[in-house]
Amino acid sequence: MGQQTAVAPAENEQPLSADLCWLLSRASYTLTTELTAALEDLGLSPRAHCVLSAAMTGDYTQTELAQMSGLDKTTMVVTLDELEKAGLAERRPSEEDRRARVIAVTDEGKRTVRKGERIAERIREDVLAALPAEDREVFLDSLSLLVSDRLAEPVHCSKSVRRRAPRV
Repeated sequence: MGQQTAVAPAENEQPLSADLCWLLSRASYTLTTELTAALEDLGLSPRAHCVLSAAMTGDYTQTELAQMSGLDKTTMVVTLDELEKAGLAERRPSEEDRRARVIAVTDEGKRTVRKGERIAERIREDVLAALPAEDREVFLDSLSLLVSDRLAEPVHCSKSVRRRAPRV
């Protein structure tokens, strides 16, 4: 058997350009990093902004918010502790179930979310401007469909999937 030689990618093609997992992961990491930097002055992380935004839409328990945001229980507890400490959210007794506590966004939290939404919208528009105008809605609709259908729930795996910052 002869030796196989590696085929070099075309000049402008990245070696992982067809790897869906890598593409989504890279886009997520880069966008999250940009949002993190942009929200720093508000004392808010993208995760905290997501939790506060979701909490503003109804009376949700910590568990319900964790499910909506795609966070594990421990991360949700830490996030809510930080939000309470900053005066942006409170755990309050539920009116429907006295054993449950709902997450309420404070007035300061609502102001902070609105400021964060303006920042996130600016970044969103800037990022989507890299696509041709006619592709932007199709891209978002397709990504939403994937996330709400085929990629709605992670499968169980024996090893925890963790994200690390790339080595520089």
